Amino acid sequence: MDVSRGLEPLPVSVWPRLEELPAFQYSPDHVPGPGGKPDPSEISFSGCSCGSASCVAPTCSCLRYGENYKNLSIETEGSELGFSKPIFECNAMCHCGEMCQNRIVQRGLQFQLEVFKTTEKGWGLRTLEFIPKGRFVCEYSGEILDINEARKRTQLQTSSDSNYIIAIREHLYDGTTIETFVDPTYIGNVGRFLNHSCEPNLFMVPVRIDSMVPKLALFADRDICAGEELSYDYSGRYRNFLPIEEQGSKQEGTESKKPCFCRTKSCIGFLPFDSSLFHKDGMRK
Repeated sequence: MDVSRGLEPLPVSVWPRLEELPAFQYSPDHVPGPGGKPDPSEISFSGCSCGSASCVAPTCSCLRYGENYKNLSIETEGSELGFSKPIFECNAMCHCGEMCQNRIVQRGLQFQLEVFKTTEKGWGLRTLEFIPKGRFVCEYSGEILDINEARKRTQLQTSSDSNYIIAIREHLYDGTTIETFVDPTYIGNVGRFLNHSCEPNLFMVPVRIDSMVPKLALFADRDICAGEELSYDYSGRYRNFLPIEEQGSKQEGTESKKPCFCRTKSCIGFLPFDSSLFHKDGMRK
């Protein structure tokens, strides 16, 4: 059985095969949900004018902040910006070749993955082959919601429901914040099966390709062995490159009524959650 139903470059297997997966519509890309604007499928970037097979910085407009990848791996070192470097991949309007080195996330799955039944955490996701540090693993795709719809769905969840809705807040250098809410409960991809860990082997990076709606791309934080479960930090803080003065002061999302079963040395005991989605004063106008 292929979980992706042929929509990914590689099939995603299931173990054990006789177990029934949760019902959902598979989509490798974001789709617009209630209140979700702009439309994630809309192409709004003009693209670069590079005529070469592969783009290079700083001549490429998509690479104005420097190279995004090196040898297919994400570049996270050497930034002098003082904040997390925005990542823009070359897009459908660019003049470069399809094998441009700045086209990684858009190529989809590059490693054999398997959805499997864990002993304590329900379904999980593991790799069937070795993944080198820095390589792209998968996206976290789903419906793009506004904050009102995200709050509504979150507050309707029971203690037995899975934690699917993720809130990504990008803190820009000018002090503004971009919020993105993604829910793969009903429409999503293989990323919906990733479990939380207080010591994850993946980290999430917003990557923009065709529009300002970011792809929530997950990269390997270290070498990952074949057969190892894949995980990320649900709180969104792990390797999020917050300014030094803000690190340590971000306590939001460290308490939850749901126990954490990651079994790592630094486990805090409960799954993190975003308290802004549980406000009691009604929906934002």
